[in-house]
Amino acid sequence: MTQDEIIEMARKAGIRDCTCSGEFGCLKAFAKLVAAKEQDRCCSIVFAQCESDNVAQRTVDSIRGKA
Repeated sequence: MTQDEIIEMARKAGIRDCTCSGEFGCLKAFAKLVAAKEQDRCCSIVFAQCESDNVAQRTVDSIRGKA
């Protein structure tokens, strides 16, 4: 993940000036965005490395908590 991607996710989460005025809502949203981005990255690696789409899909479902 690049620095620009992280900054963009922070902006989408409502983090503007590195303070949340005592609230953690924007930080939780930011953490969820980062986790989702990393999860997507892991899933794309699985699909690229698995010889069987069935195995890849089961693995991705497990990563995403659907299994």
